[in-house]
Amino acid sequence: MAPQLAMLAAAALLAAPLAGYAQQVKGATTYRCTAKDGKKYYGSMIPTQCLGQPIEQLNARGIVINRIDPQGDEKERAAKAAEAVKKREEDAAAKDQARRNRALLATYTSVKDVEDARSRALADNQKAAKEIESKIEAIKKRRAGYDKEMEFYKGKKGETKLPPKLAEDISMAETDLKAQEGLLAAKKKEVESINAKYDEDKRRYTQLTGKK
Repeated sequence: MAPQLAMLAAAALLAAPLAGYAQQVKGATTYRCTAKDGKKYYGSMIPTQCLGQPIEQLNARGIVINRIDPQGDEKERAAKAAEAVKKREEDAAAKDQARRNRALLATYTSVKDVEDARSRALADNQKAAKEIESKIEAIKKRRAGYDKEMEFYKGKKGETKLPPKLAEDISMAETDLKAQEGLLAAKKKEVESINAKYDEDKRRYTQLTGKK
């Protein structure tokens, strides 16, 4: 009986270090990745070939216990940064809208005020347009006078040799006429912008106050 006990004791002593080694292996970690060259690399520490690549962390049994994706982390940081920028822009837009709303309510006390402001803007536009039309008529009259002078300088064969001063005056009249016609077209088009502005002011005013 004694020899059997001695053998069991010896077996226990031998088993103790092996158990400790098994426990150490069980807690070991291995890193694995597929590098840019298409090959798989392993290591107890992250292999240099794995830097910047998705990495898997394995336990002693070869089971994946964690995944590290540097690109995914970078995308997440970029997404958070973009979200922060978007929020700042939205906050700035909200502040600007609140400021414009305060200015609108300080400008108008009723929908009639909006319409009165529209009428004044349209009247100013019409006045400016009439002034431009008067200038156009004056230029055309001046141009007609130059045409009469041109008749005087026509040759027998229909050729016209104009004095330098007359030719310069005609050229300037043409330039002035085109410029004034462009201004008149802009003033006529401005009517649409004026109406659009006051339509929007009226819409926002009624939305903010509930008045009609």
